Amino acid sequence: MRALRLAFGTASALGLARFAYGLLIPAMRDDLGWSLTEAGVMSAANGLGYLVGALVTPAVQRRLGATATFRWGMVLTAVALAATAVSGDFPAQLAARAAAGMAGALVFISGGVIAARIATGIASSTPIVVYFAGAGLGIVFSGATIPALGDHWQLACVGLGAAAGLATLVSWSAARTDEGEDAPAGTVRMLPLWRMALAYLLFAAGYITYITFLSAYLADRHASIAQVTLTWTVLGLAVVLAPFLWSRPITDWPGGRALATLLVLLAGGAALALASSALPVVLASAVVYGATFMSVPAAVTALIKANTPPAEWTATLAAFTTVFAAGQTAGPWLAGLLADHTFTGATLAWTAILCAGAALIATTASRSRVAATP
Repeated sequence: MRALRLAFGTASALGLARFAYGLLIPAMRDDLGWSLTEAGVMSAANGLGYLVGALVTPAVQRRLGATATFRWGMVLTAVALAATAVSGDFPAQLAARAAAGMAGALVFISGGVIAARIATGIASSTPIVVYFAGAGLGIVFSGATIPALGDHWQLACVGLGAAAGLATLVSWSAARTDEGEDAPAGTVRMLPLWRMALAYLLFAAGYITYITFLSAYLADRHASIAQVTLTWTVLGLAVVLAPFLWSRPITDWPGGRALATLLVLLAGGAALALASSALPVVLASAVVYGATFMSVPAAVTALIKANTPPAEWTATLAAFTTVFAAGQTAGPWLAGLLADHTFTGATLAWTAILCAGAALIATTASRSRVAATP
């Protein structure tokens, strides 16, 4: 299935280049003496690179086309991940993390456009949801390998780079586009979807703190390596299985109803882990979180596809990804700063509160769109 092979793009750009960092934080904090604020700054650097990548993607795609943008983004992601193993120097890590973020944005946007074109051919959102669910493959790989390496975070980074290289090979042919499909990026269509954009901003600032600091939260509560491995593996598998739950609602439900539902569940999943660090509760939290968080970008992409002409998909998706990147950049730093002055669980509370606010905005957006329908 072409969409499944294309999903190795998000497996690399998000699962490996962004989310796996949360598993590295405990070892890097111990080895390099980082505070939670510094760990959050490192994640923010990745988000800043993502922001820059989102801003330049329309221009890059106009010049190279969606296929080449996706493929070169995958190559650069693998190189940047391998580079994080070279040095523990803080500026060097910042640069490598930012480069991984920028390359990841190229993959995220161009792959989303390709997935939307595949979906157009079959009149379903399934390829879009499958594409974004690919992040779960990277999470499963990371959860199954990184905790077992203990303090050897450099070796883990080498493994992430190698896995990203393999993902590049698997997804290479799936990124093809038919002749003439790579039209100019078009204009941005944000005004009709401004409420969705605001909800997306809060979601981005909120969801990322859960997955960035989950391992640190568990480590502070003396969770074993086996518990951390199991939690991340369950979370990743839930992401992989999300298309079976959300493809039809994202396709059939009107307006932002699916988006609002996803955000409510996401807030509840984060609050669940905050309520108790007992393994069954944490696993339930991971299942709810994993089954929803990557379906939010899929729902947003489907809304863009439904409300903008094809010639404007790239520019509008890039604009929404810029909003997404801005939230991802600020969220971990602010949540880490808050946690340093309170407790580690504040990062999970941050996720729950911001995603609940995003759900409220998406609900009002959905109602306003329904009311405006003739």
